[in-house]
Amino acid sequence: MITLKGVSKVYPDGTVGLKNIHLRIEPGEFASMVGKSGSGKTTLAKLLIAEEHPSHGVIEVGGWDITRIRQRDVPLLRRQIGVIFQDFKLLSSRTVFENIAFALQVAGAPPAHIRTVVPQLLEIVNLKEKAHKYPVQLSGGEAQRVAIARALVHRPKVIVADEPTGNLDAINTEEIMDILRRINKFGTTILLITHNREIVNRLGKRVIVLEDGEVVSDVKHGKYRL
Repeated sequence: MITLKGVSKVYPDGTVGLKNIHLRIEPGEFASMVGKSGSGKTTLAKLLIAEEHPSHGVIEVGGWDITRIRQRDVPLLRRQIGVIFQDFKLLSSRTVFENIAFALQVAGAPPAHIRTVVPQLLEIVNLKEKAHKYPVQLSGGEAQRVAIARALVHRPKVIVADEPTGNLDAINTEEIMDILRRINKFGTTILLITHNREIVNRLGKRVIVLEDGEVVSDVKHGKYRL
């Protein structure tokens, strides 16, 4: 589902983000990518969603080579990859329903489709009663659940979750992880990027450890021991 072949990223100032990464994440897999600040986790996430391009190597998502993706094709890529960020990135002037609907509107979805899909997504993240609330009226956990619903609008094959619980307390963190586990059970590939040792160890799934831009450990049922 996700394949990186000899991927490196060197920034114009000479800073090395990633060094010769070889990695494959299988369809339907739930993998955690961990490492200290500056290890390359966020750089890899940006490459996967074509926010940045690799200096060397090949990146494939769903069999599609995105190494030198054209800018006009990026929106199509991002319909296949749902992205969840630490800071939610919700539109403050729009309701919960409208925030989710907006992702469909910009893709040209017809109103009837939007009216059908958005309530289904709100049901998945248990927020139907919050449909007409604004982001300022939500807790951090609720805001992140809206972000998850928005990431699911195009039924992506892959979810990249970059520190999705970084701003949340323990209770909300567990709610978010439960939703991600349920999404994974539906067959969606999940790549969780996090520094939260407790989350990773409780999952008991694949753990990929980055250090100074390199993969230093990749264990099928591992723990985060750094």
